[in-house]
Amino acid sequence: MLNHIAGADRPAATGETMELIDPATGRVHRHSPRSGRADTDAACAAAAAAYTHWSTTTPAVRQRALLGIADAIEEHAEAFAAAETGDTGKPSHLFMTEELPAIVDSVRFFAGAARNLPGAAAGEYTEGRTSLLRREPVGVCAQITPWNYPLMMAVWKIAPAIAAGNTTVLKPADTTPSSSALLARVTAEHLPPGVLNVVCGDRDTGRELVAHRDVALVAVTGSVRAGRQIATAAAVDLKRVHLELGGNAPVLVHDDVDAEATAAALAAVAYYNAGQDCTAPTRFLIHHRIHDVFLTAFAAEAAKLRTGAPDDPDADFGPLNNAAQLASVQELLGRLPGHAGIVTGGARLARPGFFHEPTVVAGVRQDDEIVQEEIFGPVVTVQSFADEEEALALADDVRHGLAASVWTTDHDRAMRATRALRTGIVWVNTHGTTVSEMPHGGVGHSGYGSDLSMAGLLDYTQVKHVML
Repeated sequence: MLNHIAGADRPAATGETMELIDPATGRVHRHSPRSGRADTDAACAAAAAAYTHWSTTTPAVRQRALLGIADAIEEHAEAFAAAETGDTGKPSHLFMTEELPAIVDSVRFFAGAARNLPGAAAGEYTEGRTSLLRREPVGVCAQITPWNYPLMMAVWKIAPAIAAGNTTVLKPADTTPSSSALLARVTAEHLPPGVLNVVCGDRDTGRELVAHRDVALVAVTGSVRAGRQIATAAAVDLKRVHLELGGNAPVLVHDDVDAEATAAALAAVAYYNAGQDCTAPTRFLIHHRIHDVFLTAFAAEAAKLRTGAPDDPDADFGPLNNAAQLASVQELLGRLPGHAGIVTGGARLARPGFFHEPTVVAGVRQDDEIVQEEIFGPVVTVQSFADEEEALALADDVRHGLAASVWTTDHDRAMRATRALRTGIVWVNTHGTTVSEMPHGGVGHSGYGSDLSMAGLLDYTQVKHVML
């Protein structure tokens, strides 16, 4: 695996590499460049040089390039599945059926959006002068992606940036660079050299990239801690920042639903990707009248789920991505207060790799660490509430604000919840589905800015007032 800079694959300038660990075995399965300042300098210089031309291309040119990239991803589907699952351990059949189609759809959406930028009509707002607006690209974008959905998050970043006329330097997570490196090679025949550059490395590589003088905008999907560090570093040079950070999604289940059917529907979502999803339903708030029935049914559904390696066609989810994340989940469970208890699961599986049982924790209180902090693993908590007012108060009583769902047959109650919940996404009687046409972003410690949708495209543009 190599970096991709100015249209060519190359190793780190120092020749240094990093070991990549297969989460399904715990063993080294390949190596990745450990890039340094010379590599980020070269990538940013290539992006800056390419920006001069790419920013002046027509939307039609950018659309054709993105449509070609979408087709190329489909054509190389098996190679992308191998690259992605080797680094993440997720089941290959789920990547192919659940993730790859959405990835391709996102690229095609932004291909169309490139030719549909909105803007105010020109007009006379003072006598004798005509005003109009130009919407222009920002410049060189530094983009940092996480390890839970490496290819999907790469596409969510580069597609709107390129569609708007920017050039990019993408730094994938240190444990999952393979699919991003492959994406750079696949796109090379569709983009001029320097429009998309991929630099692999560790946190120091990311710091070098964020601080680079050529970078105009920094976009990151990652933890709250990473978001704080990047926003602080970017502020020194007044760079624009786009943050999609963690989540701690509440699920409000009212007593007018079928408790067992709802439990079955939610179990299928809660443990997808081993719970390593910032929108995953993690805090279950259940009306006290159906709490016990729901808890029993949900725990039974969770216990049925199968965790397995990428080549296991029956696996519902794979391992955690790395040893540190597995340790984090285990330590959090080890610190449970005495009033909380594990209903099912709770342990690492006795096999190679970073596999963990689907886990349900009940009896928790609102100020417990496991309620207040993002778990990012196959663990959910269950609480009860007395009425609608308490449910909404509990739901909003955390620092994150990315996603939530409400389950009820009462239309008015559902609409009250969609107004009251302080999150960027609210689902009603469903959870987890995203579409390219709608924004994906949060509030509070979940960050600011939007991925997907026209809003995501506009985040990579700036407005200029022209007066004649």
